[in-house]
This record gives sequence, C-alpha cells and structure tokens, in this order.
Amino acid sequence: MHKIVFSFCFSILFVGFMFSQEDAKNAEKLAEKALQASKNLTYEANETLVQNDFINAEGNYRKAISKSQENAVAPYNLGRAYYNRESYTEAFGRFKQAGEKAAEKPVKHKAYHNMGNVFMQNKEYEKAVEAYKQSLRNNPNDDETRYNLALAKEMLKKQQDEQKNDKNKDDQKNEDQKDDKEKNQDQNQDGENEKDKEGDQKDDQNKDEGDDGDKGEQKPEDNKEGEGDEKKEQKQQPKDGDKQKEQKKPRPNQLSKQQIQNLLEAMQNEEKKVQEKMEAKKVKGAKIKNEKDW
Repeated sequence: MHKIVFSFCFSILFVGFMFSQEDAKNAEKLAEKALQASKNLTYEANETLVQNDFINAEGNYRKAISKSQENAVAPYNLGRAYYNRESYTEAFGRFKQAGEKAAEKPVKHKAYHNMGNVFMQNKEYEKAVEAYKQSLRNNPNDDETRYNLALAKEMLKKQQDEQKNDKNKDDQKNEDQKDDKEKNQDQNQDGENEKDKEGDQKDDQNKDEGDDGDKGEQKPEDNKEGEGDEKKEQKQQPKDGDKQKEQKKPRPNQLSKQQIQNLLEAMQNEEKKVQEKMEAKKVKGAKIKNEKDW
C-alpha cells in the first residue's frame, strides 16, 4: 500500500513539472513575441522621426515601451528625441529607464553617457561626473565619454570655487553690514552723549546766570530797607549849606569882644535889679509864709 501512494504522488509531481515547463515555454514565447512587436514599433518610430514627424514617432516609441519591458532601445531612442528638442527632463527620464532595462553593456554605456550630457546641460556637474563614470564602467575605451568626464570635473571645480567666492563675498558683506551697523550705533551713541553733555553745560550756564540774577536783583523789602538806610544817612548828614552855616556861626570860645562886653553889662544890670528888690523887701518886712517855688 505504501508503494501505491508513493507512485501516485510521484505521478502528480511529474505532471506538475511538465505543466510548469509548458507554461514557461509559453510565457517565453509570448515575451519574445511582445519584444518583436516592440522592436517593430521602435523601427517604425525611428522611420517616422527621420521624417521629422515627432508626434507619431513619440506615439510609436511609447507603444513599443508598453509592449515589452525588455526593449531598452525604445526608451533610449525616445530620450534622444527629447534631448534634440531640448526637453531635458523628459530625456533624462527615458535615458534612466533605458539604463535600468538594458542587459547589454553597450546600451547601458550609451544611456549613462547621455544622462551625463543632460546633467551638463542643467549645470549639475557633480551628477554628470558620476554618470560619465558609470558609462565608462560599461565601456572603458570610449574617448568621448572620457573627455566629457574630464570636462565635467573641470566645470565642477570652477563651480565650487565660484560658490566659495560667493560665500566669502556674502560673509564679507554681512560682516561689513554688521560693522556699519555697529559704527552707526556708536555714532548715534556719541551724538546722544554729546547732546547730553551740551544739555548739562547749558543747564549749568542757566543755573549760574540764575544765581547771578538773584544776587543782582533784591527783594522790594531789601531795596526799601536799603533806600531807608540811605535816606536816613543822608538825613543825618548835614547838607553842604548847613555845613557852611555851621562853619560861619561863631562858637562860644570864638565870641567877639563886643559880644563879651554886652554880656557882662547885661549880667551886671541883672545883678543890680536883684539887689534893689532885696532892699525893697527889707523895708516892707518879710512875709509870714513863703510861697514855695515850684
């Protein structure tokens, strides 16, 4: 019984293997048929492009690409058509597609070479260097690719130097702007300090003038008092006429002889009158009570 089961299982596997081989063959035939159809369309597109019918050529190339993923010539030729029309973005996409699909090195070599050319047109020199290097890996003997690689390296160095110089210029410009800003700030600060200094000097000057004015100006009471003292002093001081009168008026020790004689006579007459009164009183008698002299 075990032998029967083993034989039955072996038969199933054998039949499955036979069907798998048949399917693979059928798939291979279909792929070959699709590839041939794609190549035919590519050929028609090439002929149409030679006739300057870009629209129909582009359509046939697209049909050829959709028919077979193994046809790397169709996207490569379409990329060339875009490149010649300066549609570099579309061209790059088709060259990249061709380089990824291609199994043969010659097609890969051409695809990467043209990718480098697109990068050169866009001034992406660093990417161009890498594309040319990849192209030379598939065909190291191509002098044209080698020349383009050397040119891409030279342009890359020049670009980097220019970028470095531009950066230095920008840095210097920013530094100069910073210095100018700081200089302006310092000048503004100096101007403000100078204004403050002038203001302080002006305040001091006004203060000094105010003090001098206070000293020069006196209050009304002070003026009045001063005027009163001055008038008092003037009142106490004799006028020039009075001084002359005083000088002309004789002093006691300066009496004339006639004045002295007159005074002596007057004194003698007074004394004589007094004596006569006393004599008269003696005759009449003394009063009982004397009146008191007040």
